[in-house]
Amino acid sequence: MDPRHITLISFGYFDADFLRNVAEAVKKEFLVNVNVKEGHLDLSEFYDPTRRQYNGVKLVNEVENNYSSDHSKTIGLFNVDLFIPILTYIFGQAFLNGRTGIASSYRLSNERYGIQTDDRLILERLIKEVVHELGHTYGLIHCHIPTCVMRSSTYVEDIDQKGSKLCINCRNEYNRILK
Repeated sequence: MDPRHITLISFGYFDADFLRNVAEAVKKEFLVNVNVKEGHLDLSEFYDPTRRQYNGVKLVNEVENNYSSDHSKTIGLFNVDLFIPILTYIFGQAFLNGRTGIASSYRLSNERYGIQTDDRLILERLIKEVVHELGHTYGLIHCHIPTCVMRSSTYVEDIDQKGSKLCINCRNEYNRILK
């Protein structure tokens, strides 16, 4: 696997400029080539009617098994409400030291919380989530530095409070991993 290449796969509708902005931010943070593709997936197979959400474990495995490449890190982008069995909801997840992750914009929009729409804020939040999940694929674990993008986020407010970049410690670890 070439860790110096990242593929973002859009499952569902995302504006082309929105995806381009996500890809540019990822490229800037990881200093690697970023490719954007469109994916097609029948999401009904991943829907849990009792929870009225989509199973993140099954989705990340689907992306891993059928959409990822041995030549890059891959993140599937969704706009559905994700869960894993032990959590009420998640923004995304990834295989630690793996090649695949997922992120969803579903819970990143202000209207979910009764606040006025802010497209710039949704973009910032998704960028942070994608960078965070990619960090896990490179072997980075959760960081305790408040501004680090690798800090864990339980609530959308947590995403807003952290930065979109790796702290110096996580950056050094990323650089060490790439060598």
